[in-house]
Amino acid sequence: MQLPFKFMKANAETSEKEKSNKPSSTDKVREHLANERTYLAWMRSGISLMGFGVLIVRLRILRPPLAPQAPGDGWKLGLAFSLVGLLTVMLSTQHYLAVRRDIEEDTYQPAGRLVILSSLAVILLGIGVVYYVFSFPLESLNTVIVE
Repeated sequence: MQLPFKFMKANAETSEKEKSNKPSSTDKVREHLANERTYLAWMRSGISLMGFGVLIVRLRILRPPLAPQAPGDGWKLGLAFSLVGLLTVMLSTQHYLAVRRDIEEDTYQPAGRLVILSSLAVILLGIGVVYYVFSFPLESLNTVIVE
């Protein structure tokens, strides 16, 4: 007689544990809100990269105002920043939708691929900025204004 009672008690404890492991609706809401905050942070990063690309091209960084208005190589770096910004926006939207689906299906697994990809892109862009800044000839910065 003791055996069935222990068995029933064990099943009751197991079902209580299963209930406690299932996320409540409040937990799901919290997960969705965290996913949306992450998405918005990625969007801000992408927009910032695009803006920095436009800034590089439009202000012609390190180019004196009296220098010839040849486009130089700065536009390539600005284009790279803008393209990486656009790619960031597209990938963040795709990632947001995938995480949203995974949260609903309770199958979410953190993905490291997007983090590694974006880190490599920013590192390459940073190397491009450092190269651009230090490869620019300093002689052209000493332009004399003749009146």
